[in-house]
Amino acid sequence: MMRRLPPWLLLAGPGMLFILVMLLLPLLAVFVFSFWRTESYELYADWNLDNYRVLFGEPAYRTFLLRSVVGALLASLICLVFAWPVAYFIARHGGRYRLLLVLLIAAPFFTGLILRIGALQGILGPGGLINMALGMMGSAPIAALMYTQTAAMIGHVYLFVPFMVTAIYLSLVNFNFDLLETAKINGAGPLRAFIEVTWPLNWMGTSIGLVLVFIPCLASAVTPRFLGGPNATSFGMSLGQQFGETGTWALGSAMGVVLFGVSLLVIAVMGLSVNAKRSGYTGRGNA
Repeated sequence: MMRRLPPWLLLAGPGMLFILVMLLLPLLAVFVFSFWRTESYELYADWNLDNYRVLFGEPAYRTFLLRSVVGALLASLICLVFAWPVAYFIARHGGRYRLLLVLLIAAPFFTGLILRIGALQGILGPGGLINMALGMMGSAPIAALMYTQTAAMIGHVYLFVPFMVTAIYLSLVNFNFDLLETAKINGAGPLRAFIEVTWPLNWMGTSIGLVLVFIPCLASAVTPRFLGGPNATSFGMSLGQQFGETGTWALGSAMGVVLFGVSLLVIAVMGLSVNAKRSGYTGRGNA
């Protein structure tokens, strides 16, 4: 007689199967295709490293990758600076309205991505609100606000800063703010208390927020296309072209593998930087 399956397997089995089929298998396929070649929109199992030679040999692809990495890093740092004060205020002073405040921050996600980017175009564009206001004051419009790397950066910060706020807030929810009073009694000022108490005890939330912002910005294609223009072509935009206009799927697969590798590297670095015993999630301090 067949032995009964444990209840946990019956509950987790469908989800595990879905992840295996819909996530791991496509990733494996992309990895395999990256060693093939494409001709006339057809994939051929001609095993070689030509796609990677193209990516790391041609200056354009290196420029796109470097631009995406630097842009994602800057966007993450800007989101970090903006998000920490907001998350701290909500966690400490939000009271019974904390959940409502967090939901309000996430309100833009109730609409589609294109709509949100279109709203930014209406603000930053040549005929947008900023330039209209400048015109009413007699000043010349600022052309650099649109179709530049600066515009793409503003778009990334606008789109992903709620992720950073939410991650830091969830860490601060478990933080004992009485520790700050103890630090104050022992002569620590607000800045020192933040650096030596609040920041290290909530580094896990901060690191998760950095990952949640960095990886989407790294692979972003829509925001640079609609806000950055040709001068802000990203690695993600070029990757999308391989699977679309040019049909060079093997090269696009190699680009996907590179992006996945960079993302894993960032996750590994953030993971190594986290001390779980000092995490705001564990509620435990050092012995």
